[in-house]
Parts: sequence; C-alpha cells; structure tokens
Amino acid sequence: MTTTIEANGVAHGVEHLGDEAAPLVLCVGGPTMVSWPDALCAALARGGRHVVRYDLRDAGASTTVDPEAPAYTLRDLAADAAALARELDDRPAHLAGLGVGGMVAQVAALDHPEAFAALTLVGTRPVAPGPVDDDLPDHDAVAMERLFSLPEPDWSDRDAVTEHAALGAEILGDDPAAARAVAGRVWDRTPGTSPALHAANQEGMVFARLDCAPRWRERLGEIAVPALVVHGRRDPFFPVGNGEALAREIPDVRLLVLEEASTAVPDAAAGRVAAAMLDLADAVGVG
Repeated sequence: MTTTIEANGVAHGVEHLGDEAAPLVLCVGGPTMVSWPDALCAALARGGRHVVRYDLRDAGASTTVDPEAPAYTLRDLAADAAALARELDDRPAHLAGLGVGGMVAQVAALDHPEAFAALTLVGTRPVAPGPVDDDLPDHDAVAMERLFSLPEPDWSDRDAVTEHAALGAEILGDDPAAARAVAGRVWDRTPGTSPALHAANQEGMVFARLDCAPRWRERLGEIAVPALVVHGRRDPFFPVGNGEALAREIPDVRLLVLEEASTAVPDAAAGRVAAAMLDLADAVGVG
C-alpha cells in the first residue's frame, strides 16, 4: 500500500509492506523508496515486520520544491526519519539506510537516539558526499572515469534514461536489467516533466548541493543501539573499506560482506540480508 504521511512539516511518499501492527523497519530511500529492493522488503515482511520505505524530500511522492537548490540540510532529512518513525509507530523503530540514505540514517541515529532501537547501514560510508578522509577508500578511479564519460541522457526521454541507468550499472558491476527496471519505476513516479526533476530523482543530485556539515564520523562511537553493516565486496562506488570503517567505529555492530555484490543488494542475497536484519531486531526486542 502506498500513501502520503506528513511528518516534520513534510509530506512523505511511503509504501507499507507486511502487517502494520508488526514491529517497524523504516527504510530511508536513496533518494527514492524504490532503491530498496522488492525482494529484500518482501522477505522482511514475511519475517513479521512492518516495512515502510519512503521517498526523501524532492523525490518521488514526497514534498518537492527545488532539488537544484535545497533549502534544508542533512540534519533535516535525519529529523524527517525520526518524525516519520514516531508517526508510524509509538515504539522505537529499526532504521535502515542504503547508499546516501545510509548517511541520513547515521545522523538520525545519533541526533534522535530515542526514536530507534536498531540500525542497518547498506553500501554507505561514514562521511558526507565529497572528498573522503585519508584512511577511507575513495571511488574507484577507473570505474568513475568510465561512468562519468557516459553522455548525459535526455532526461525527458524515458527510454534514454533507463538505458543510461543500465549502462551505468554494467560499469559498476550491478545487474543492468534490474537497473533499467528500477529507473523506469523512478521515472514513472517523478512528480513532473522537468528534466531537472528527472535527473534529481534518478541520480540523487540533491546530495551534491546539500549542506551536510558538521561531520558525524567522530560521533559514531555514541551509537547506542545494535547495528548491522552490509557491504558489497565488489562495490567500486563506496569500496568495502568504507563499510569496514563503519564496523570498526560503531560499538555494537555486525559486518556482513556480500562477496559477489557491488553497489546493489542482488535478489540472490536478499534472504541473507533480511535474515541478518531480523536477527538484529530480535536480539534487541524491536517491537
């Protein structure tokens, strides 16, 4: 079921899976909800969870103002997650973030600890977009050169956009067919015909312009809930050393490395990731 819920003064496009009376797993999109794989969300719902995935501001069915000049910060996105969790359930939620959504999730867990009982971070890193710390592996240079050498698509052409996504996935080591399908779904949910809106929804361009200060990496030791870090061994965008750094710096954490995965959680690994997330929630009695 897809609906809109207002939280923190923002209308959020959300999708519910599973029993709405079950413990909540709140999935932060990156930037849209469909970045969370259907197979993983379905496995969590079968495991007895109320799974909610949602669109960030300026994406999907959430409030859209101007993705080229966002008038909010990373902290506001974190506050959105906490407010939405409280709106959906009066019990602390299991918060999950993927990619740039994992950055939102880290800050939300630090700034709003009362709202969350468990944390899952998938394919992300402990610093904001932009230059990385010296001890963290940056984007793979060869893959990035190939990726950014792709001609920009006509964002007003659905077929061109989905083909662009497939080509990018091939460079990154993800499934091109799956990427093409997701890009089509993102396209269909984009609120308007503006090329800038389509680019923002497809590529999360808002994060390139978002104020992400102050740093939060030095605070990771404050995270007081059990955490799970999931990372693809073959990820060239956020190489696995970023996930390993998160696992070193968060106190109560398990690291799950998907040996055959890149930036996306493939359907073949969805069961393993869901089982690890369910184990984490059961261990702390979420719900």
